[in-house]
Amino acid sequence: MAMEITDANIAGLMAEGKPMILDFWATWCGPCQMVGPMIDEIAEEFNGKIIVGKVNVDENSDLPSQYGIRNIPTILFFKGGEMVSKLVGAQSKAKLQEEAQKLLD
Repeated sequence: MAMEITDANIAGLMAEGKPMILDFWATWCGPCQMVGPMIDEIAEEFNGKIIVGKVNVDENSDLPSQYGIRNIPTILFFKGGEMVSKLVGAQSKAKLQEEAQKLLD
């Protein structure tokens, strides 16, 4: 299961230096509801290797603004504290797995 990422806890998680995937979503967003379960599955598959989290854009305004999130779902991939990839819109699980694996290569 992906963890809840907030404006308050992101700094500590980034400081860990682990690869990270952030899913920006909202409860009212249909495509977000399709991607959400796949993000949870990715979190299970890469447990301990990649931090996988979800950012509710309605409850956290700083993070979407900081990363220029204009559409949801948007999924950001981080390696070494730097954003290395960005996917906008509904994605296939295979594409999410491919991008996640790149963080470990």
